[in-house]
Amino acid sequence: MWERNPVIFLLLATAVIMVGTIVTMVLPFAYVNTERDAIESVVPYTALELAGRDVYIKEGCNNCHTQTVRPLVAEVIRYGDYSKSGEFVYDRPHLWGSRRTGPDLARIGGKYPDQWHYEHMRNPAGMVPGSNMPPYAFLDNRSVDPELTRRKMDVLGFPYTEEEIRALAGKTDMDAMVAYMQKLGSDIPWREQQRVALVGELENPFSGDAAAIAEGRELYDRNCAACHGSGLRGGFAASLDRLHYPEEVFFRIIHDGIQPLNMPSFAGMGSERIWKIVTYIDSEQVAP
Repeated sequence: MWERNPVIFLLLATAVIMVGTIVTMVLPFAYVNTERDAIESVVPYTALELAGRDVYIKEGCNNCHTQTVRPLVAEVIRYGDYSKSGEFVYDRPHLWGSRRTGPDLARIGGKYPDQWHYEHMRNPAGMVPGSNMPPYAFLDNRSVDPELTRRKMDVLGFPYTEEEIRALAGKTDMDAMVAYMQKLGSDIPWREQQRVALVGELENPFSGDAAAIAEGRELYDRNCAACHGSGLRGGFAASLDRLHYPEEVFFRIIHDGIQPLNMPSFAGMGSERIWKIVTYIDSEQVAP
């Protein structure tokens, strides 16, 4: 029998493994990153975004951050719509990753204003309390090489203009990194799907509750103070101590976000926690 012949057995086993490899690995990779798989709204990286992607790879950011949202309810609520293969047609190589020491970044583009990313890269723990991400302030001191970026654009076949290449003069690796962050996930309309439908009346169940105010202060410090400042006094985002909006308006702003201002939705936090933040804000308002 053939199984008693080691040479024939080896050849047959090799053939089976090769067929399995082609079916499970070669064919999928041949299909991804092709025009057949493309999403119309997904466009190639600009020169600055491509330079930022290379900084991202060089600094090993993909060792801690993934760039793929799995089709699981918890992930879709937290990060947005699950990833489609057509989103990665211009990624060479892809940066899906497998470890999340830090949060997934597939949908980070447009979630925060540019200034948030600058401050976060320079001092992560200052923007996200408890973060163990190291600071990357040194990126401010490294310059983008326009000619190197031109050569990379040529190799990848990405379109660019001479004006775009000239505009790289004076740009730093920090500028490039921020541009790349703002690119991720921004080519597909997914944010509306992230919002959780409001249930019940927009009425604060914790109004005047001292315990809720204390918890709301902690939630504010953890999620809002990096942009709006300690004690509502403002940072690079608006101060809130004199915005005398009705409570339901504050709730909707926190719940839905304000996309023209790159304020993210905090719907995933849940209505109770949002109301506690609103209760804290209301308790700290300065009389008009």
